[in-house]
Amino acid sequence: MSLIESIRVALRILIANKLRSGLTMLGIIIGVMAVVALVSIGQGAQASIMESIQSLGANVVFILPGQVRQSGVATGISAPTLTLEDAEALAHIPDVTAVAPEVGRMVQITYGRNNTNTRLVGTTPGYRVVRNVELAQGVFFRREDDIQTLRVVVLGAQVAQDLFGTSPAVGQRVKINHIPFTVIGVLAPKGGFGPAGSFDNAVYVPIRTAYRYLGGRGVVGTGHVVAAITLSVASEDRVDAVVDQVITLLRARHNGEEDFRILTQQDFLDTMEQVMSIFTVFLGAIAGISLLVGGIGIMNIMLVSVTERTREIGIRKAVGARNRDILLQFLVESVVLSVLGGIIGVGLGVLAAQMVNLSGVFTTQITPGSVLLALGFATAVGIFFGLYPARRAAKLNPIEALRYEC
Repeated sequence: MSLIESIRVALRILIANKLRSGLTMLGIIIGVMAVVALVSIGQGAQASIMESIQSLGANVVFILPGQVRQSGVATGISAPTLTLEDAEALAHIPDVTAVAPEVGRMVQITYGRNNTNTRLVGTTPGYRVVRNVELAQGVFFRREDDIQTLRVVVLGAQVAQDLFGTSPAVGQRVKINHIPFTVIGVLAPKGGFGPAGSFDNAVYVPIRTAYRYLGGRGVVGTGHVVAAITLSVASEDRVDAVVDQVITLLRARHNGEEDFRILTQQDFLDTMEQVMSIFTVFLGAIAGISLLVGGIGIMNIMLVSVTERTREIGIRKAVGARNRDILLQFLVESVVLSVLGGIIGVGLGVLAAQMVNLSGVFTTQITPGSVLLALGFATAVGIFFGLYPARRAAKLNPIEALRYEC
């Protein structure tokens, strides 16, 4: 028999036993659906996180304080090693386009009967450039506002929504920890990830205003303590050179100690890409277990089929069928079961991914690679788990097969 004829015979046999064939394919269908859906979800989550990291700003360098040590062991608690004066000194480095020192704390902000607990960020006008934020309403505060410690505030998009709904927020008076502030701007929705957290669930005030009215961290060593300093570099190829200059400058200001940590945007991208790649492979491996279970189901049914068709095998051998013809026939039946189940599973997997898209959490990514991987694995499962029953059928003694159930 030719391969085409073997496929036709296999399809006729499967159609003749619709219920059994459907139940046999069920494991493969679920496995392939899980592979396609979970891998697409993993890739979509990876793309979403990468986009969030990139939204932190272009060519960004994060400078974080060192950690408090006890008996030489890092405690994980940030030490007060960075200051506002450090940030002002870093602004003079060539290729640094903007600097944004930050202090932060949780505050309660109220407007009339509406109130919300949110993160307050005390910073400088350079924050807008460094973090690449856009304004939906009003303006960002100026250097003069910072120097004069004016009580002005810029709201994140979600905070503005919580307090004002669809009403204009600019010009309104809000209270931050019972201290009145004037809203001068509202950020456009941005989301966020990493050290910055969500830009939408925060409020922004001049850093000196935060020190004066909202309990800044005070003065230590060379100046006013900040929680972090972020730099924006003129071009991507100058980031490494700027990092070297930052290390040199801060060491000089900190009496030769490297009591700070430096991270670049690329560090976050590389780390998260590695983590999410492992996560995607892990999801695919979990889904692959379903395919293996489906393969075991195929092997069991094919073994039953060999037993049921023992006399047929004997007749075929008696009229000239070779062992390899019998092996090919049963192997083709196993592969056809797997491939048909794989095709149905791909369709259901795509449907499941589209349902996740409709949820609005993030957009899944269905790639040809994930589809081909699922179908290829399903085919391999059909071959692997169908080979033993096929070889068992091919090795049957024709005389004993003819006498079976006689």
